[in-house]
Amino acid sequence: MAIPRQLPNAITIVRILCAPVFLWMLLADGGQDGPLRWWAAILFIVAIATDGIDGYLARKYEIVTDLGKLLDPIADKALTGCAFVGLSILGELPWWVTIVVLVREVGITVHRLVVASDHVVAAAWMGKLKTVAQAVALSLALLPLWTIVGDWIHVVNTIAMWIAVILTVASGIDYVVTEVRGARRGRQAAR
Repeated sequence: MAIPRQLPNAITIVRILCAPVFLWMLLADGGQDGPLRWWAAILFIVAIATDGIDGYLARKYEIVTDLGKLLDPIADKALTGCAFVGLSILGELPWWVTIVVLVREVGITVHRLVVASDHVVAAAWMGKLKTVAQAVALSLALLPLWTIVGDWIHVVNTIAMWIAVILTVASGIDYVVTEVRGARRGRQAAR
């Protein structure tokens, strides 16, 4: 079965467009635990889950593109960035967590865009693991599960968020080290 060549990129673009809609839904009622909060969480979970679908289709049908490699991490960062900011605006997540995450995410995204004309930096395994950890932690934080299971879920949310933050910092360090080593090898090969 042939699929349209741009379908994976179209899915990625839709994920990017979901980010502001999700943020509006999260903040529209002041973060109340009502229907908008549930729909915001569901939209986030569906949008972040499609990350695997676009990549799977691109690899399976051998239609991986440089544009897709560039847009995919941007889609992840748009969704997770909106979630971190939204949770901090609502007072449910300390701002320092959001700032640490956003500095890492924005820094690496800007670097990817700067070097895009030279080479496309695809996500490494640690970056993918970080994205999964963030997706799980944010999903738990966004879903008002405390209304169903009780306040003990906040402990689970806190542990998941700590894991996500630690992996965010570690993957950022890994990215910088990998890029520095690659640049050194490039300079040595040019000599």
